[in-house]
Amino acid sequence: MSIARVKCRVLLDFDGTIAPVDTTDLLLERFADPAWHEIEEDWKSGRIGSRECMVRQIDLVRATPAEMDAFIGSVEIDPGFRTFVDAFRRQGHSLFVLSDGLDRTIRSVLDRDGIDLPYFANHLQWRGGDRWRLAFPHAKTSCTALAGNCKCTFADGWPRELVIAVGDGRSDFCLAERADLVLAKGALLEHCRKTDLLHFGFETFDEATGLLSRWLDTRDAAGDARSARGLRK
Repeated sequence: MSIARVKCRVLLDFDGTIAPVDTTDLLLERFADPAWHEIEEDWKSGRIGSRECMVRQIDLVRATPAEMDAFIGSVEIDPGFRTFVDAFRRQGHSLFVLSDGLDRTIRSVLDRDGIDLPYFANHLQWRGGDRWRLAFPHAKTSCTALAGNCKCTFADGWPRELVIAVGDGRSDFCLAERADLVLAKGALLEHCRKTDLLHFGFETFDEATGLLSRWLDTRDAAGDARSARGLRK
């Protein structure tokens, strides 16, 4: 691939996107009291924000650090993700992982697979024994979604870069509305269709690499960020 004339800031979700499954839900299934499901329903219904949801759920987890890390060691990522990262870095684009999940999981998985990317997520703290708590270094009081990690912060203030959002769920909705293009799956794909956001649907990162490459080629040729609207799926 040649160096792209247009530079992008590619903002990538982790759970359900880089990792095909929601690793936080799997962790809760493994280690938390079943009451976490009731808290999840409160979040889905809009009665609480995702930050409160996560705090209450993590408080139900009982796992030693060794048990936690053994679980994290079983997490797999999309096999095409490394190719995606390498391809767009070679073109001069910047890539960041943004998650409303757990930094311990993301750091361990990326390090294990030798993928060096900046990441921003909620901070999982060991309290001793088998107890854990969350801290939110990237929360914003102005966040309309009441998220632990306000992803929109990372889309603002970069006028020389197009913003590409890549994700699958509700934590990506607000970010998608600020993006120049969305690569979407799951609930985010339905949101993009309903709100008429410029997007491509994808299932794997092999697909995502091809879709974004073609869109950027079209954007470079046309000189207009919206010229590829006819390619939208």
